[in-house]
Amino acid sequence: MLLTPVVAALHAWRPDLRLSVLVEPAWRAILEGNPAVSEILTSRGVLRTAMMVRRKRFPVVFNQHGGPTSALLTAVSGAEARVCWKGKQFGFVYNVLAPDAEEFYGTLRIHTVEQRIIPFWWCGLPRGPIPYGEVFVREEARERVQKSLREAGVDPSRYAVLHPGGRYPSKRWAPENFVEIGDWLREKCGFQRVVSLGPAEAAIAGEIRSRFGSSVVVLDSLSLSELIALIAGASIYIGDDAGPAHIAAAVKTPSVIVFGSSNSVHWRPWQEHYRVAAGECACQPNNGEHCKKFDEPRCIQSITVADVQNACTSLLSEVGIC
Repeated sequence: MLLTPVVAALHAWRPDLRLSVLVEPAWRAILEGNPAVSEILTSRGVLRTAMMVRRKRFPVVFNQHGGPTSALLTAVSGAEARVCWKGKQFGFVYNVLAPDAEEFYGTLRIHTVEQRIIPFWWCGLPRGPIPYGEVFVREEARERVQKSLREAGVDPSRYAVLHPGGRYPSKRWAPENFVEIGDWLREKCGFQRVVSLGPAEAAIAGEIRSRFGSSVVVLDSLSLSELIALIAGASIYIGDDAGPAHIAAAVKTPSVIVFGSSNSVHWRPWQEHYRVAAGECACQPNNGEHCKKFDEPRCIQSITVADVQNACTSLLSEVGIC
């Protein structure tokens, strides 16, 4: 999702360029249907992927990851220009090194998208406003999701998506808080509640089902295309700082994102209509699994239901849907 603003900026500047993007198979749906992307390449093991990249004979390769595998693939590409940021692993692979964020902007308080676009500006993309991200809904996925919602008794034109999942405990707001927010949204706006979770979040799904009872629909086995369609059709999205929050931004669904230990400046939604509910704690930002200062994640625990209600009220008033 966070690469799509860069792709859009390149395409707007030079629509004649043929842009190929290499992604892991699990994330292919993020780029499907994007008119700025000429070709989606999916990795299939290091050797096979290296051979594929080599055969393509790309004149320019931008490494937007910076890790060892992506450095290897950049090296074997044979591209005349091999571009990455300064300070990344295996810097000798690259013959064009763009400044890091602190050197380029004079600060580290920037969004990830602003960091990603630096190498492209450095190589000639005219500087200007950065577009918002955009992900496109596949019609067949939309139809499957709407069918599932109707079968569950949910009006596909008026529902809220709640996403209580996060990678670390310090990024997961308590499930009971989501239950309270969901009940409040139903009473305030008449939204039906749909909870989205990943396959690895079965424990959270069980707790949500036990707390909500039969009054909520929990969808925890959607494909990525279906998750995109679900979030795109929602009136509002409320969730922890996790991947689906960026999907919500990219499909332009108004969003309230709950931030615990992670950096809300760096990872906030890259879109127009959003609110952030961020905790306050001496150890922020902390992107690790455990709090570095306290025995419990006080940052995420410091966010109250009233904080998120206030953020929702402000956002709903701004977009005029409740």
